[in-house]
Amino acid sequence: MAGTSTDDPLAPLAALPGVPEAVARARDAATEVHNQPVNRRGWPATAAEAALRAARSSAALDGAPLRPATSDHVSDPVLAGAVRIADERAKLLEVWGRAPLQGLARLHVLAATDLVPVEAHETDLGRPRPGTAARLSLLADLLGGGTSVPAPVLVAVVHGELLTLRPFGTADGVVARAAARLTAMSSGLDPRGLSVPEVGFLRRAAEYRAAAEAFATGSPEGLARWITHTCAEWEAGGREGLSIAAARSG
Repeated sequence: MAGTSTDDPLAPLAALPGVPEAVARARDAATEVHNQPVNRRGWPATAAEAALRAARSSAALDGAPLRPATSDHVSDPVLAGAVRIADERAKLLEVWGRAPLQGLARLHVLAATDLVPVEAHETDLGRPRPGTAARLSLLADLLGGGTSVPAPVLVAVVHGELLTLRPFGTADGVVARAAARLTAMSSGLDPRGLSVPEVGFLRRAAEYRAAAEAFATGSPEGLARWITHTCAEWEAGGREGLSIAAARSG
């Protein structure tokens, strides 16, 4: 994970070329969604729809068929895990705010239950791979108040770090995107979970994967590319949220 400041290891990332402008656009887009009249009182319904669209797109990025997702019956194991996360988002958010590592383990249990053999559930589900503990602990410290960078930067770092680290070896993409979503909610970027950046990540999957690879290099250029890309998709996710609000208002 990049960063050179002893006071705030992520501070240099917030000043990278193009990042401040991308952060501002992402924030403005999220604010616009929350200010929609239907989202002032009827936000639970729009948030539920946003969560399901996010689950569907996130799962599709990891190979699940792209079809409508409901919590009633889902046969694809990757999509089933993403939908379970969507269904448990309120409980997950509560845990994420006070114990990120516990929340991360729970995300994996939900995401990978149908991907891990039953006999390996106790040993594999929610248990990070050897060699990942130190970086996960650092990430938890950042989530616990170890940085004061703008929320979109923290969201991008959580997302990119988990994609790079692949801490569990199964369902890591779904877990990373869900963790980013929880971070956006807990950090105030998207407190009610009304935006759907996952749709943009899926529509521009090649760009998404290339930007994630750039993040993994740790170079300033690579980090800037990833952060600006994720901010752009949060901006697009705001437009997706507006479409949900419009459908609910009609």
